[in-house]
Amino acid sequence: MREKLLHKGADSLTELEILEMLMFAGLPRGDTKPLAKNLMRSFGSLAAILRAPNEKLRQHDGVGDAVLASLKLVEAAGLHLVHSDVHKRPVLTSWGAVKHYCVNRLAHEPIEHLIMLCLDNRNRLIAEETLSKGTVNQTPVYIREVINAALKHHAQAVILVHNHPSGEAEPSRADIEMTDQLKRALNLVTIALHDHLIVAGRQCVSFKSLGHL
Repeated sequence: MREKLLHKGADSLTELEILEMLMFAGLPRGDTKPLAKNLMRSFGSLAAILRAPNEKLRQHDGVGDAVLASLKLVEAAGLHLVHSDVHKRPVLTSWGAVKHYCVNRLAHEPIEHLIMLCLDNRNRLIAEETLSKGTVNQTPVYIREVINAALKHHAQAVILVHNHPSGEAEPSRADIEMTDQLKRALNLVTIALHDHLIVAGRQCVSFKSLGHL
């Protein structure tokens, strides 16, 4: 597989082959194919394996600290790559990249997360803040924490992003009401709320495009 990678490029490798090679760093003296096949059957895709919680991965025989570290290192590298596409760039002219980043950031999280993208006066991404983590279907939102986080980064505008682990892309009534409250609170400190995005699986839905902002 190493020869295939070097001479034909990464595109020539299947997801299973990539996973085998990744785990070889953690199991250099073992055959990684059986474990790779087992993980692919359980999780369905390479992306799902890389984003799976540690405790779920450890349930599989052969996944020890070394294998886990190899997988999580690649996950971190992938997030850094997609983050580099949007960091310090005008997000309103890179909207596709922003959505792509948000999906990669939150699509596989098993519980709801609320994050905030902080923008400068040229709408460039300057910081990301995780505001809260919740249960499978809800996450608490505290207006004071949102305001404090935005002010800490000297944000001129923000974009809120949260995920729906259920896969339901439509915003709930609570989502809409919370967004309205946050918009009014941010306006008081002259910070614009450009949008609120919902990540549901591989979908990324915009409140603005739905007419809720």
